[in-house]
Amino acid sequence: MLPTPRLNFARTLVRMALYPPNDTSKLIFAPSGTESNAQAPQFTAGPLHRSDLDPTSPTRQFHAWFAEAQKAKTSPSSSSSSSGAPLVAHPETCTLATAHLPSGRVSARVVYLKELDARGRFAVYSNFGTSRKADDLASNPRAALVFWWEGLQRQVRVEGAAERLPPEESQVYFDTRVRGSRIGAWASRQSVVLEPRGGEASSGKVEGTGEGESEKEKEKEKEKEKEKEREDDGRGQLDEWVRDVETRFDGQDHIPVPPHWGGLRIIPDRMEFWQGRENRLHDRFVYEREGGDDTWTLNRLSP
Repeated sequence: MLPTPRLNFARTLVRMALYPPNDTSKLIFAPSGTESNAQAPQFTAGPLHRSDLDPTSPTRQFHAWFAEAQKAKTSPSSSSSSSGAPLVAHPETCTLATAHLPSGRVSARVVYLKELDARGRFAVYSNFGTSRKADDLASNPRAALVFWWEGLQRQVRVEGAAERLPPEESQVYFDTRVRGSRIGAWASRQSVVLEPRGGEASSGKVEGTGEGESEKEKEKEKEKEKEKEREDDGRGQLDEWVRDVETRFDGQDHIPVPPHWGGLRIIPDRMEFWQGRENRLHDRFVYEREGGDDTWTLNRLSP
């Protein structure tokens, strides 16, 4: 074994080779959490075996893992009697990916899972009238979901066909949203460019309030003038649409689901369950649907 000084010197040389100190071509390189140029932490949650998974149903397996993610807590502080904070703050958070054909352009965004039915179909809700995802799905009705539960060192990947939920099903969830979110769903023309509207020019003069006006009052007046001069960046157009919708549904408790808004159902034909292992030798198991029925194969994948 190398003596300690030589070992430390060797490690320094390795780090210099991996992380060139004077390389300004990379704005971010090998980040690990809040540190730069640091080795990423190891996954230490333990192994995942085939016997740990449901042998025939990825739906039951996902439901079990999701329940664990919902219930998982951090260890309570010794100075507190609380049960600990959630280990996974929002387990329903996932990335929805779609792809446009024939361009092959891929787009992704973070959404919330809102439903998993007994038939294993996932549902998310969004605008499917003017958004990029609507354009993608019109040419390629397939989608993927990725769930990342860092506190448990797990992820789940879902791939399958995508279809819109009927309005009556979307209405059931829509009714659970706060009124402002229902108004927003009508008002937002998702992904449409909002046009700025130029502000009215100001004379630049600040009218005094009298000889006894304080410097503080003068500064307030100047700030007001700056606000008037500030050019609208497009938010004003959205605010106007919101006001129009609020007027339309004024005094109405029931707001119908917009025709451009609703649920997207993903019917999986492939689901992968991933658990981190040391040295990036992760455990990966994939369920794949056989034919058109509910029969699945289960195989381990190389990391």
